[in-house]
Amino acid sequence: MKNISPLQNIHKHGQYGNFENKNDQQIIKIKEIKNLYICQIFKFKNTGNNYENLKIDNLNLPETLNVSANNNTRILWMGPNNWLLISSKNLSGVIKELFSESDFAITDISHSRSIIEIEGENVKEVIKKGSPFNIEELKKNCCANTIYNGITISIDSIELNPPRLRILSLRSFGESLYHSITDASLEYGYKSI
Repeated sequence: MKNISPLQNIHKHGQYGNFENKNDQQIIKIKEIKNLYICQIFKFKNTGNNYENLKIDNLNLPETLNVSANNNTRILWMGPNNWLLISSKNLSGVIKELFSESDFAITDISHSRSIIEIEGENVKEVIKKGSPFNIEELKKNCCANTIYNGITISIDSIELNPPRLRILSLRSFGESLYHSITDASLEYGYKSI
C-alpha cells in the first residue's frame, strides 16, 4: 500500500505573495513534514506504574507544556498523562517493550496527522492572524494546543531564532489548515519548500 501525504495535491514548491525585494531571512518558509512515526501515549489513571524513569530514544516523557527532543525524536506533552511521540525512526518495537498494556494505551496515529512547518521572522504574526493563543510566550521546546481559524491544532516550538514551528492537525483538516497558513503568509511573502 502506498502512503499518500495529506498535502500531496496542494503543497507546490515556489515563492508566493509579497516576496519581491526581500532577502531569504525575511521570507517565511513553509514545508510539509511527512513519513514520520507518530504515536500517542496515554497513562491510565489508576495505574501504579511510575513513568519518570522511562526513556524513549534517550528522552524522558516531558512535563506540562514541554517537549523532550533530540535529532530524531520529539515527545510533546499533550495533557495530564498524555504524550505525543513524533520520530523519524519507527519506534513501535521500543514502545511495546517499555509500556505495558495494563498501564498505558498506545495508539499509532502516524497517518492521521498533517504537519506543517513554518520558519521565519514573521511566523508568530501568521499564528496571531488565526489563533487566540499568546504565541509570544511560547519558548523553544514547548508546545500548546489551540485553534487556528476554527481548526484544532498543536504547536511545537522547535527554534526561536529564527522562529520555527510545527503545526499539527488532524489529516482531514490538513488542506484547510494549509490554505489558512499560506493565506496568512502572503503579506510577508513565503517560499513553499
